Amino acid sequence: MQGVRVIAIGLVLAGLMLGIATPAPARPLEVIARPVSGPPEGLEDPVWRGIKAVEIPTRGRDSFAGQTVLVQVRAVYTQEEIFFLFEWSDPTESVIKSSWRFDGTGWSHLKGNEDRIALLFEINRINKFAQRGCAVTCHGPAGSLSEGRIFATETAAEKGDLWHWTAARSAPVGHADDAWLGDADLLGEYTPPKRTGRRKDTGQGGDVHNETDDGGRPRYHQDPNRRASSPGFLLFEEAVPITDYSVFKAGDIIPYRLPVRPTGSRADIKALSRHDGRGWRVMLRRKLDTGHDDDVAFDPKKRYSFAIGLFDDSGDDHSKATEPITLKFER
Repeated sequence: MQGVRVIAIGLVLAGLMLGIATPAPARPLEVIARPVSGPPEGLEDPVWRGIKAVEIPTRGRDSFAGQTVLVQVRAVYTQEEIFFLFEWSDPTESVIKSSWRFDGTGWSHLKGNEDRIALLFEINRINKFAQRGCAVTCHGPAGSLSEGRIFATETAAEKGDLWHWTAARSAPVGHADDAWLGDADLLGEYTPPKRTGRRKDTGQGGDVHNETDDGGRPRYHQDPNRRASSPGFLLFEEAVPITDYSVFKAGDIIPYRLPVRPTGSRADIKALSRHDGRGWRVMLRRKLDTGHDDDVAFDPKKRYSFAIGLFDDSGDDHSKATEPITLKFER
């Protein structure tokens, strides 16, 4: 991958679900995972129709200020795995992520980003997370040890599990990116003076920027000897260097972000998704206990605090976010 910069799946989630001035909910937000005998086969499995969705409001900040979107959430679990089904309204399927377009003489980037959903669970107790959600992990207050941090816990003892589904980068390989949140004093994803506690789980993953060394055109295209496993996208494992640019005609489009299939703990969260013209349906599944210390270990005897953030055609930290939510297991 000479001359190619491999980046982590998911752009900056710094400020994911930042503190939003919203009134306290009339009742605590609660999602109950129902026990099932076998894993759901997909988005249309009959098990989902037998469970009433919990409608959870997300409220926007910054460029999404004043916007509210309801996320319908269902959850089930087996002896080995937990499954979530998320549905939300979004009439525009955003998967461009700055793809290349050839105009007959040169290459340029299309305008457009991607849709995303992110979840943050507590691994170790995060102070006030159960009351305020991700607001407590965003920007450290002036004068504190965490001043200047972006998306981190206040102390090294606090730890969160971050799930990040992205429509253009993780969905094509059937996963959500798996990361964790810790103390900003650790080496993070930003360069000084910015500090963050966001880390990727162990293993490979992320995506590759498809560009030549001068950044003026794409470096890779689909291997003509391989059928694309995810039409409309270009997986890095299926990409080959472009050797003859004269074969392209005006209007040709090549993806700019090439998903890398995850491995190790970073591949723990599998995903199925579909946009039906009105909105998204996303199913995430993961082992209750992965055995990895960078993941929350779900025990059906306990309850867990988490929060959700939605990103509409966005690559930055502007989101629509929820109040803190409690996950409980029906037994």
